Amino acid sequence: MPVALPHDVAEKAVGSIRRYAAEQLDEEIGELQARLLLEFFLKEIAPSVYNAAIADAQTYMRDRVADLEGACYAPEFGYWPKATTRKSR
Repeated sequence: MPVALPHDVAEKAVGSIRRYAAEQLDEEIGELQARLLLEFFLKEIAPSVYNAAIADAQTYMRDRVADLEGACYAPEFGYWPKATTRKSR
């Protein structure tokens, strides 16, 4: 599944890449270079991040489902306290 960004998010990412290059690498890069770098990240690295996020979500859901009884259990026939229950006649 290809990872795609909405247009406004991609624009912010390009700006962030350009700023990173300028501040951290002392390298001014143009918008085209930043877009190509973003495209590379989305094709090469984003699937690994996406897959890790899916695996984390699966683990989280599996843990919640495993504890479903503990989280959602409602005691049955709890109206009469056991200490005051009389024998049936």
